[in-house]
Amino acid sequence: MILATTKVADFDRFIKTFSTKAAEKRKEYGSRGSRVFRDPDDPSRVWVEFDWETEGYDRFIADPEVSSIFQEAGLERPPVKAEPAGEYDA
Repeated sequence: MILATTKVADFDRFIKTFSTKAAEKRKEYGSRGSRVFRDPDDPSRVWVEFDWETEGYDRFIADPEVSSIFQEAGLERPPVKAEPAGEYDA
């Protein structure tokens, strides 16, 4: 699992691209799915949980075509991957 965050100019524009063109590109790099969350304190911030291995995510981010997909989606900056801080029972 990978958790990433970014800010978007327009949520609807983001979802339109994220769920189509970006999804096709993510699948090329082994993504098995994702869940999108909106930050309750900042409507322009989104969090995405990916079912994805780190290596595939890193290759996706490095793909030169991805920056134009991010631009089309209205990302205000590239996504930032959250670093795991621990894993606990219950």
